[in-house]
Amino acid sequence: MTKNELFLKLARPDEKGFSRWVSTSEFVGEYESLQFGNGASWARKESTLAKQFYIEFDKELSPGNRIDRIRLTGLRNDDYSQHIRSEIREAIKARRCVVLGTSKPECDHKNGRKNEDRVMRNENQSIDDFQPLSKAANDAKRQFCKECKRTGKRFDAKRLGYPMSYYQGDAIHSEKEDGCIGCYWYDPIEFKKHLVFKPLSDE
Repeated sequence: MTKNELFLKLARPDEKGFSRWVSTSEFVGEYESLQFGNGASWARKESTLAKQFYIEFDKELSPGNRIDRIRLTGLRNDDYSQHIRSEIREAIKARRCVVLGTSKPECDHKNGRKNEDRVMRNENQSIDDFQPLSKAANDAKRQFCKECKRTGKRFDAKRLGYPMSYYQGDAIHSEKEDGCIGCYWYDPIEFKKHLVFKPLSDE
């Protein structure tokens, strides 16, 4: 059995070419030959697998540039991919960063885990699934999302001086309830709408 066949057996993609996240820690026993370094070997962009499927890598669960997990996000011969539609990307980049107010922002997936099938399929994407973030803000968000993935605990906005931690949910990320919603980094503008400011006392 080839490495491609082994991975497909392990990942079990559906008829549209979408699979679960497969951790590299699963490359043991029968699947030991799938182990790779930073270069991704059998899954790199010129590989047979990449010619058949769109492939997404996650390098945020451990330090360094090592690949932690991999998944398939659609067949190459259909209309689905992990990319942002060009008209959405351009519209977002024409705005200002929602955190710093600077121009020329990056187009950020609000859901830092990128685990929503609808958002990862081009034809179903909405501009409201994305937001403009400067590189500095996006890098910060990426780091906090990494911590959330590792610990299961969401970013606490009180660390930024806000009077509340989340506008929906609590400290624990919940996959069942779309746990990114309510976090400051999911949508800073929406977060601020839920703040209640007390007027200064006349005394």
